[in-house]
Amino acid sequence: MAQNTPETAAARRRNSKIGYVVSTTMAKTIVVSVDRQKAHPMYKRVIKRSKKFYAHDEQKAANVGDVVRIEETRPLSKLKRWRLTDILRRAALVPGVVEEIAAESK
Repeated sequence: MAQNTPETAAARRRNSKIGYVVSTTMAKTIVVSVDRQKAHPMYKRVIKRSKKFYAHDEQKAANVGDVVRIEETRPLSKLKRWRLTDILRRAALVPGVVEEIAAESK
């Protein structure tokens, strides 16, 4: 049998989620919204639920609208228990460009 080192065992236990970035206004912190679909227990209709997670982004690499993967980690602050693992897909428009377009349309 293969030996389980503490590093690999901990990595296997860590939960990861995929969601999109909602906010990047805080320093080194992003807010990630994760959507899931669940069948209603009685009516069997599909219900869409979403939850926000605070994740640590050391390099400030993620922007609003990016699809990212986050992973569980030790508590970093009161609300932050996740860290940014990787950016799966970049947003179509950069946030600065979106603000310029909104200002021009007014």
